[in-house]
Amino acid sequence: MAAVTIRPAGLADVARLNTALRALSAGMGDSHRARDADLAQAGFGATPAFHALLAERGGETLGVAVYSPLYSTTRGRAGAYVSDLWVAAEVRGKRLGQRLLCAVRDRARAQWGGGFLRLAVYADNPGAQVFYTRLGFGVMQGDIWMTLEGPALDAIGGPE
Repeated sequence: MAAVTIRPAGLADVARLNTALRALSAGMGDSHRARDADLAQAGFGATPAFHALLAERGGETLGVAVYSPLYSTTRGRAGAYVSDLWVAAEVRGKRLGQRLLCAVRDRARAQWGGGFLRLAVYADNPGAQVFYTRLGFGVMQGDIWMTLEGPALDAIGGPE
């Protein structure tokens, strides 16, 4: 059996990447609005908003990691935010998720001096919580993630 390799995703991989991300969304019970064209523009356009890694064996996609740079003034350094990590069911429990996170760590270090990883875990996903805790991730007590989008985003700075 061929070994699993991990490599950076490119524009030619957009459909494969989106198929894996759609499987992640379905597994989490989330909607999946990203189209291939959206990923192509956001990840491989003039100013990429994310980077992605593919884990594959014999042309089959077995895992993906999507990440982007972030900077923490409290840490005094850059890091990587892992927005998506997916491993195919048939290879779960075989350390592929850990290998993908190691590859993100190494690429973030090389690309922008990344010195930490950050991600979010759904409260109703205890399996993921156990996985990340086992790797050494810690809960940031006191952090509350908030999102501004849609009409509220457009209204910032409008009349009071």
